[in-house]
Amino acid sequence: MIPIGDRNPARSVPLVTWTLIAVNLGVFVYELSLWSQGRLEEFVYTYGAVPAKLTKGEALHTLLTSMFIHGGFLHIAGNMLYLYIFGDNVEDMMGRVRYTLFYFFSGIVAMLAQVAVYPDSQLPGVGASGAIAGVLGAYFVSYPTAKVRTLIILGIIVRVVYLPAALVLGLWFLLQVLTGLLSLGEMQAGGVAYFAHAGGFAAGMLLAPLLRKHRRG
Repeated sequence: MIPIGDRNPARSVPLVTWTLIAVNLGVFVYELSLWSQGRLEEFVYTYGAVPAKLTKGEALHTLLTSMFIHGGFLHIAGNMLYLYIFGDNVEDMMGRVRYTLFYFFSGIVAMLAQVAVYPDSQLPGVGASGAIAGVLGAYFVSYPTAKVRTLIILGIIVRVVYLPAALVLGLWFLLQVLTGLLSLGEMQAGGVAYFAHAGGFAAGMLLAPLLRKHRRG
């Protein structure tokens, strides 16, 4: 079940969302240049969020810089798709300044949630998914009945249907929590940061009502 759009037009131009997408894409292009030079791993370990360092109070700047680093084409494509679909409405609801602060705060909370579960991990956490999970959580509580255009793939059956945001995003959140809990026994801190996703989503749900700029019609 993959969201590919929504039927929920924003009332203002989402400049912050577009800027975030542009910056993320720009950094990814820079990553590709480093990869061609054999310097990408050093960059990721320098600017990615390593839990073992953060728990010692070191490299705190990586709580921010790690949000703009991605691990591959699918990683950044999925994140930017979700931000493009849901970010404009949340930005419209909060206003640009509050939305910007909300985005980065959600990303920090998300990473700290992952660090809390894997405090000794030496693997760097990267990606905008924690911050974007906050956007999803805000959308979930603010526009639960909005129609999300969703791609459904069941074997050879492929359909595009409109589903309520509460269903699409609620199932996404539930999947992050359940998969994260199931992965605990594996004692692996690499791969998908499920607890960062869950933490960011929860932060978005809690903060959205407090940061709302105007009442919805």
